[in-house]
Amino acid sequence: MTEQTTKNILITGGAGFIGAHLCNRFVKEGHHVICVDNFLTGSEKNIDILLTHPNFKFLRHDMVQPLDFEKFPELESFQIKFKGLQEIYNFACPTSPKHYNDVPIETLLANSHATYNALLIAKQYGSKFLHASTAAVYGSLLPGMDRFKEDYYGYVNQLGPRSSYNEGKRFAETIVGNFNVHYKLDTKIARIFKTYGPKMRLNDGRLIPDVIAHALEDEDITVHGNDDFITSFLYIDDLIDGLVKLMNSNKSGPYNFGHPEAYRLNDVVELIVKLSESKSQIKSAEPYPFLNREGLADISKAKEELGWFPLVGVEDGMQKTIEFMRSQHGVLNV
Repeated sequence: MTEQTTKNILITGGAGFIGAHLCNRFVKEGHHVICVDNFLTGSEKNIDILLTHPNFKFLRHDMVQPLDFEKFPELESFQIKFKGLQEIYNFACPTSPKHYNDVPIETLLANSHATYNALLIAKQYGSKFLHASTAAVYGSLLPGMDRFKEDYYGYVNQLGPRSSYNEGKRFAETIVGNFNVHYKLDTKIARIFKTYGPKMRLNDGRLIPDVIAHALEDEDITVHGNDDFITSFLYIDDLIDGLVKLMNSNKSGPYNFGHPEAYRLNDVVELIVKLSESKSQIKSAEPYPFLNREGLADISKAKEELGWFPLVGVEDGMQKTIEFMRSQHGVLNV
């Protein structure tokens, strides 16, 4: 890659599950990556392989506070002052479904102050800006609905048990949209549905890593959900491809990124037990109080306007995820 085509790319929340995959992709492509994370929910393990790479710089910083690149001399080799900052991926926000009561204020500040500070950087350098939103902005399904389209305004309880995340993400979209209109910034909004793959954080209530971890130990697996609970799963590689397509487009969105195929929760758990050759027994339990009947992603807009469609089936994706977790098993149990 020539000096002219090398981008300076900022990824906030870059030590998280999705952010780390973005970091890895762009470093491999020869771009300069600035990863910012405060490790509230991110992990150094997700980026440790990149820490010695000359194209990768990690800044431990809370985006709730303004970020001044000039205070980090390690960034001098990227020559941001002269070459600018071409792209920003905004992923700085706690997402744990299990510990939503632990960091509600931090979540609100991430969706407001941190997003605002990232947008100010985009304004300063004229950077393209992609905001990671979520299917949670749609809230509950209305009667007769089974899929969410981008033109649905949502039905969200702003005082509910997970409002700091759901309503916070809606507010973040509003900030991004207003920067787009008022300052003519090139912003994009990606609404991400349930995604899985290597580097997922353990023990935060996400189904896939929890089930795989128990299956590898031949432990009983408790499924919090009804027998008819329907969901979908998007493999991380497909999501990363979609985000890059959106960033490289002249579109703003919002766009749904999710797998269009629906699966019964119990069927997915049984598949994981089978693929991991586990002796685990599956038990049922009451759903978590913050779980609503899930809506599936209508991805027709992303398919038609971005040429994006997920390619990895659930069996192949689960096999890859199981193999990664099995290879990391000793490390994960430390």
